Amino acid sequence: MVTVRLPDGSQRQFNAPLTVAQVAASIGAGLAKAALAGKVDGKVVDTSYLIDHDIDLSIVTDKDADGLEVIRHSTAHLLAYAVKELFPDAQVTIGPVIENGFYYDFSYKRPFTPEDLEAIEKKMAELAKKDEPVTRKVLPRDEAVAYFKSIGEAYKAEIIESIPADQDVSLYTEGKFTDLCRGPHVPSTGKLKVFKLMKLAGAYWRGDSKNEMLQRVYGTAWAKKEEQEAYLHMLEEADKRDHRKLGRALDLFHFQEEAPGLIFWHPKGWVVWQQVEQYMRRVYQDNGYQEVKAPQILDRSLWEKSGHWENYKDNMFTTESENRSYALKPMNCPGHIQIFRSNMHSYRELPLRYGEFGQCHRNEPSGSLHGMMRVRGFTQDDGHIFCTEDQILDECVAYTALLQKVYKDFGFTDIIYKIATRPEKRVGSDEAWDKAENALIASLDRSGCQYEISPGEGAFYGPKIEYTLKDAIGRMWQCGTMQVDFSMPVRLGAEYVAQDNSRQIPVMLHRAILGSLERFIGMLIENHAGALPLWLAPVQVSVVNISEAQADYAHAVAENLKKQGFRVHLDLRNEKITFKIREHSVQKLPYIVVVGDKERDANTVAVRARGNVDLGVMPVDVLVERLKSDLDTKA
Repeated sequence: MVTVRLPDGSQRQFNAPLTVAQVAASIGAGLAKAALAGKVDGKVVDTSYLIDHDIDLSIVTDKDADGLEVIRHSTAHLLAYAVKELFPDAQVTIGPVIENGFYYDFSYKRPFTPEDLEAIEKKMAELAKKDEPVTRKVLPRDEAVAYFKSIGEAYKAEIIESIPADQDVSLYTEGKFTDLCRGPHVPSTGKLKVFKLMKLAGAYWRGDSKNEMLQRVYGTAWAKKEEQEAYLHMLEEADKRDHRKLGRALDLFHFQEEAPGLIFWHPKGWVVWQQVEQYMRRVYQDNGYQEVKAPQILDRSLWEKSGHWENYKDNMFTTESENRSYALKPMNCPGHIQIFRSNMHSYRELPLRYGEFGQCHRNEPSGSLHGMMRVRGFTQDDGHIFCTEDQILDECVAYTALLQKVYKDFGFTDIIYKIATRPEKRVGSDEAWDKAENALIASLDRSGCQYEISPGEGAFYGPKIEYTLKDAIGRMWQCGTMQVDFSMPVRLGAEYVAQDNSRQIPVMLHRAILGSLERFIGMLIENHAGALPLWLAPVQVSVVNISEAQADYAHAVAENLKKQGFRVHLDLRNEKITFKIREHSVQKLPYIVVVGDKERDANTVAVRARGNVDLGVMPVDVLVERLKSDLDTKA
């Protein structure tokens, strides 16, 4: 007798072992048809999985996240099947699921072309329509090696040879194609209906540049056509919003080969930077932070004491001078501890909050660099709070409220909260980690925030809350953090005088709201599609004249606005007014002010808002009030 416990709490009993598919059929024909896989005691398995003991079971369909994973995994195999049908000499290597899709790497005698990609996708659709069963079999390792060598798949054989000799391996077959895989897979190719091949790229075998360059085919797959269409539309929007393109078009910044992972800021871009930095400086001042500045380069010995040398040295830029080794700081925390411990502090001074716009450098691999989103040199709005254990909860709660306000001012209201817990490679006692993790959980509970747990994703010195933002087109950006650290103050000798005159070790809270300013500005540009709100726009108002006859009046209007504190561009060029308006519109300026004879004679201006919105004619002081209102509300 086999007992199957279902998610709704009900149980079904069967007289003999049976498959997941048979259980689904016993529940209903509709579920049997929709079943993609099963989840047995928390593990996703094929519908052919044989149940021979009591279990907890849920049937996985395309409505489940696990179902979408199975679809994408199976579509990667369908891609390899199609390639082998069209290009029999191609060798298959690996084909994992990735975010929003999958890829598969191939070895072939010539580069694939866009036309090949179209043909492969067409062949995939043909094979899917055949609705061929996907079957699993298990072989001893050496037998599997021999099989793949016999069909000329040297890469698959090499992968299997790296598996211990006493282990079996699973193979999946659909039609004439057999592949090595742990599974699970859909029961038949007919379940794969919505997919698209996206692009071609190069990839070294096993990620080693000494090995052969393979051809990587990327694809996406979805449960429903409308989901894929929404994703493809999001990609189109993302391309339009690409901060690298907008940075050039709006003359904000550029990159060049002589400084990989570093940014050349142009005057307009630096205005945006300054607005962000000065806003955050006011946040420091209004919330009890003292701004500090620590050195860029610190002796290796300090990084060894902090634990960074052991845990992070591969990501650090190093240098030598006079037989001493140094590192450019990848983060600001050790420097802030040096500032804290330079004086003896009383418990009455705690919590003590330091803030720094700290410039950091990290030796990121060149292949991972991506515009402003992944750089080697960046500035953090970094802060560290030195406090007692009793103060952790209040500080974390206050920080979450502050972070929410800041994000709202920048136009982000959808925040995802995650708590990243202790990693395997860490410093400090389990007792300290327990205290730190419990404090973060309690703080989000008190703040009324729903959150997820990310096991093992904490920093080596402490757990953290990760604050992730959702932008205008639904993309996720992890920005802010709050980390509780019991270890680094001990390692670097930070102390304060307690109420009983004893020397105690403070707790150190690492926090950043924006994270990297560079990355955050890139996010802002993409979130607003380059049309930054008035308070952030590098040029807020452009004043343009219709003809030379209004030049003096246009100049006077521009000077008036500048004296009011606005960032103004005066355009007196001898060009048609339609040309000038169109040019400034392309630059996504918040306001264009036009003056002709009527406006000059009446001491008024004709105002256009971004998006070609005609606001009509108004006195300059009315315009000023409108601009001030936009600034006050961060509209």
